[in-house]
Amino acid sequence: MIEAAMIWNEPNNKSHWDPEIDPEWRLFSEMAIAAGQAIEAENSSLPRVLGGISPIDPGFVRTLAERGVLDHLDVVALHGFPLDWNLWQIDEWPAKIDEIREVTDLPIWVSEVGISTFGAEEIQVWGLNRTAELLIGKVPRIHWYSLYDLPRAWGATTRHREAEGSSYFRHFYMGLLREDGTPKPALHEFARYTPDVGFCQWFHYQDPRLDDAVGWMKRLGVKYLRTGISWADSFRPNALDWFDRQMEALEDFDVTVTFCFTPEHRGIAPHHTSPPQAKEEFAEFCASMIRRYTNAKPVSQRPAGGDLMVPSHNVPCNEA
Repeated sequence: MIEAAMIWNEPNNKSHWDPEIDPEWRLFSEMAIAAGQAIEAENSSLPRVLGGISPIDPGFVRTLAERGVLDHLDVVALHGFPLDWNLWQIDEWPAKIDEIREVTDLPIWVSEVGISTFGAEEIQVWGLNRTAELLIGKVPRIHWYSLYDLPRAWGATTRHREAEGSSYFRHFYMGLLREDGTPKPALHEFARYTPDVGFCQWFHYQDPRLDDAVGWMKRLGVKYLRTGISWADSFRPNALDWFDRQMEALEDFDVTVTFCFTPEHRGIAPHHTSPPQAKEEFAEFCASMIRRYTNAKPVSQRPAGGDLMVPSHNVPCNEA
């Protein structure tokens, strides 16, 4: 079921890690090392992935290497959106990957890449085809972001929201399926590239799209998927019941599970981007999820869910 465990999501992006509290990523480095050690202790054969970095920054990777973080990881993952958010062109993808290869010998994955239909749906078709040409064969994992548009009523997990202008609203147009579930033109193109290309699809707490998403991915020939299990969500009522349902629905895919987002009451600051008060708490959360979902026992035979900890109203591990 789980093929890899990813530690955090875009840690060098201020929308997912607070640069005012941890400007040099010292706290992140300590947390990532603790999580990497905890995951290895539970399952030494499971690859540990550095949460997809955005921007693609060799200096950030070099900093983590100097702090010993990469000694506890097996893969470095990258995120790139050159037609929407990045200040480089789509044809620079191979060069961007090579920049990271110059500073680490670890395998490199592209765990999020996508093209929005904010301007026009035809742009996504062209961008999908060009991305596939550039990345297939260059890296062993390509997670297309995403299957579904983000519903406007849910909001995107960013720090400044509407103040970001069109950058914020592009979050709602990244899917191959519209919010109402109808296909965009690029959906039919996507099937040409499976199983070489998989999806990154975040599922919200009690996400009503889960079963339909599984059906679409199987019809498209998808074999692997990246999604999240949110530390913040683990404090919601009946969190384990939801996590079990999600992971059981995805059992036919090779899943990279991303552990991310600080519960408000466990952060140095009351925000999902905050470093935790104690790195050991995040590490134990990762370990507990690895114990639960790399166990051979079927989900239906595991202990009942109920509350994992205590209720909270933190954001889920949702769209980037």
